[in-house]
Formats: sequence, C-alpha cells, structure tokens
Amino acid sequence: MATEQQILETLNRFTAPGSTTGLVDGGAVRNVEVDGSSIRVALAFPAGPPGPIDGLRTALTQALTNLDEIDSADVQIQTMLSTISTAPTQVQAPEPPSWGEKITGIKNVIAVASGKGGVGKSTVSANLALALAQADFAVGLLDADIYGPSQQMMTGAKGEPRGTADGRILPIMAPGGVTVMSLGFIVDPDQPVIWRGPLLMKALEQLIVDVEWGDLDYLIVDLPPGTGDITLSLCQNVNLAGAIIVTTPQDVALIDARKGLAMFQKLDVEVLGLIENMAAYTCPSCGNIDHIFGSGGGRRTAETLGIPFLGDVPLDPSIVVGGDAGTPVVSDRPDSPAAKAFIQLAKTIAGERSEE
Repeated sequence: MATEQQILETLNRFTAPGSTTGLVDGGAVRNVEVDGSSIRVALAFPAGPPGPIDGLRTALTQALTNLDEIDSADVQIQTMLSTISTAPTQVQAPEPPSWGEKITGIKNVIAVASGKGGVGKSTVSANLALALAQADFAVGLLDADIYGPSQQMMTGAKGEPRGTADGRILPIMAPGGVTVMSLGFIVDPDQPVIWRGPLLMKALEQLIVDVEWGDLDYLIVDLPPGTGDITLSLCQNVNLAGAIIVTTPQDVALIDARKGLAMFQKLDVEVLGLIENMAAYTCPSCGNIDHIFGSGGGRRTAETLGIPFLGDVPLDPSIVVGGDAGTPVVSDRPDSPAAKAFIQLAKTIAGERSEE
C-alpha cells in the first residue's frame, strides 16, 4: 500500500498552472484521504485557464493510480480568484508600510471580538452592520473568521466576488445595503481551510487591502473567537477606531471576555464597550422573563473592568432562524425587542464615534 509520504511526494512533482512550486510546497493541497485502494485529494489554487487545470487533474489521477495498491483517485480542484493566492513566496511576514496605510476611504474600522466561540459574535456583527446602514451610514462587513466564515449566509449576500482589471476584488452587496466580503464566497463550503499562520495573514491582508470597499463610514470586522493570529495581525496593521467585545451572561464567557479586553489594551486598541448577548428569554405565550444564562453579568463585568456597557440583546429564537435564512432580525422583524436592541446599539456606537 502506498504510504502518505509517497502520496505527498507524487503530488509535489506537479505544479499549479502558472506556478513553479510543487503542489505540496505551494500550499495547494487541502486534504488527502485514503480509503482502502481509493484516494481522494482536494486542491485549491488561483483560477486559471480551464485547459491546463483539466490536464493537471488527468495527470494527477494517472500518477496516483500508479502507486502501489491504488485502484482509483478522485482529484478535486477548487479554483479561487487570482488575488487570493496561497503561494509561499507571497505569504512572508508583512513589511512596512502597514495594511492601514494602503486603506483609503474608510472612516472607522471597528472590530467585533469575543474571547470564546458560541456567544453570537457573528450575529451581532451582521445585525449591527445592518442597523448602521439603516441609519444612512455607508457600511461594509468583513468576515475575518477564515476558518469558519459565516457572513455569506447570515447576511443573505448572494453571488461570487468579481475581480477588476487592476486586480481588485469587488465585494457583494447584501440586502439592506451592506457590502460584504467573506472567504465563504470563494472556498467550497464543504472543504476545510487548512492553512498555517502565514497563509492566514496573507488572506486577511488581501481581504482588507485588495477589496474595493469604496467610501465607508464604518467597516465592521467580524473576528474569529479568541486572541490568535488574525486578531493580533488586524490590531498591528490596521488603525482601528475601536473594538467591541461580545459575551453572554455565563461566567465562562465573561472570563474569556476579560482576556479579550486585556489583549486589546496591550495592543493600545480602544475598547468601545461590551455587549451582552442572549441576556433574557421572554416566553411568547405567558410573557414570563427567564434569564437562562444568568443575569447582569455583562454589566457587572464592564463596570469592574472600567469599560462602557453598550447594552444587551435578548435571547430570541428568531435571531437564529433569521441568521440561518440570511434575513437578519433587524430587517426581518424590525419591531421585535431583539431588533430594537441592535438598533439602539448602533445608535450608541455611532454616537461614540461622532463625538470625536
């Protein structure tokens, strides 16, 4: 039976169209699965002419089936916009000038962060962006969660970003007037993004710098959970107007929210405040209010840490339904308590910015 090393060596003998680097060394190999005598390989690299790509698929299939005890090979190739490149020669540590010096036309870049996953950070980002757009601001929404992009679904934005003649990327206009950019528009949703730090940083830089955002009052950046490479690189390379921390009333979420705050403080990024999501549930039948995850933890944490408490968002199943359907609650149910909470949050944040 062919070994993993033999399979990788075989793949690395081939190059993507327009590249001189082997598929493995160039970071084009996303996944390799061996099931008995069958191999399944997933590749991803910048789009090129269909002829060379089809020829590469045929050649790879032949080479893999020539390996010991391999009877069949399924080679899947995902092509991406040429501006999203994974070649290692393009993913070295960024040199001055910083990304921020290359960004023009955006007045305020606001990061939405959380110390842990599952607190509704992406939901807050989408609805906050939409609420700001409803207040007649020009708003963009960047999905910086490279491993788990979701804004392409949550905002209802449809289509595939197109490239311009000068190599820029045009974002997608979502219902409600928010321009959205997410890696979810480009990569196969069923394929995992298996990238190390340098590739992540290059992808983030291109999603910010190479996108034709136009003139924006606000660019809302939906960060991945935690305090990893993406968040660190954004803070170091972009002049942020501030950061918003999303948490729930649970003690474990509040602990992680404190870590997020400490990171932004160390990086000299102003924290605009804390939002408590999933604050309370109101029974639609009897009107009883139930604090399922606790009560008041977000406000107490904000007071203890000396940062503004921006407000809370109730626990409402329609928020989840709207996110899955691409109809955020702000637009789908504008008179609901949840939508009103997001609208008030937008007014608070816009007020904070207008005072400066």
